[in-house]
Amino acid sequence: MAGLAESGSNPDVGLLYDINGLAKDAPHWFDRVMEFVGEWGILLAMVLLVVGCWWTVRRRGGAEAASSVAALVWAPLAAGIAVLVNVPIRGFVERPRPFVDHQGLDVLIGGKNDFSFVSDHATLTMAVGVGLFVAHRKFGLAGIGLALLEGFCRVYMGVHYPTDVIGGFALGTAVALLLSPLAMALLTPVAKAVERSPRAGRLIRARGAAPAGQETLVPGARDRGTEERDLAA
Repeated sequence: MAGLAESGSNPDVGLLYDINGLAKDAPHWFDRVMEFVGEWGILLAMVLLVVGCWWTVRRRGGAEAASSVAALVWAPLAAGIAVLVNVPIRGFVERPRPFVDHQGLDVLIGGKNDFSFVSDHATLTMAVGVGLFVAHRKFGLAGIGLALLEGFCRVYMGVHYPTDVIGGFALGTAVALLLSPLAMALLTPVAKAVERSPRAGRLIRARGAAPAGQETLVPGARDRGTEERDLAA
């Protein structure tokens, strides 16, 4: 891997210089914004996205409330497992950070002395995004979009190769999807038990939300059975 990184004909290195080169031409304030976004901002946005998804799911209620919340709980758990799986991978590959082998990079953040492949940030954010997609498609698509932005930021900052990011995306997706059936089998009964609790049940279903087995009508829509009775009358 390190030998490939040193090759000037390697397209991975060429793309690294192309993306990181944008940082050299950008204003100083923009680089500082990208530094914050790539290091902490998107992670914070992911937390807010998970909270927003939970709030939406519990207010919607319905028969799928417990399973949706279980899937939502799985999203951060999948991210944590994926990052743990990455520990032996990084130790096995031992790929240095790009600025170690390549001169002229505009490195926006210091202190990155560990190995480069695969990117923890890319792994974590994509695992959360895919996990969110299992719980709620719209929030999941937003999470996947943020993960893609995170990957771009890591290369822009000069701390990862593009293949580090792609590897992180693949690892996060694999963990979130492959372990999802087992996770849902374990977490859904727990969520249903919490749902039956008089107090803790509000974590699954908000007060006034549609109960299990009852769909929430779209505002302004009328029940089909009511329409049929009106026509019969």
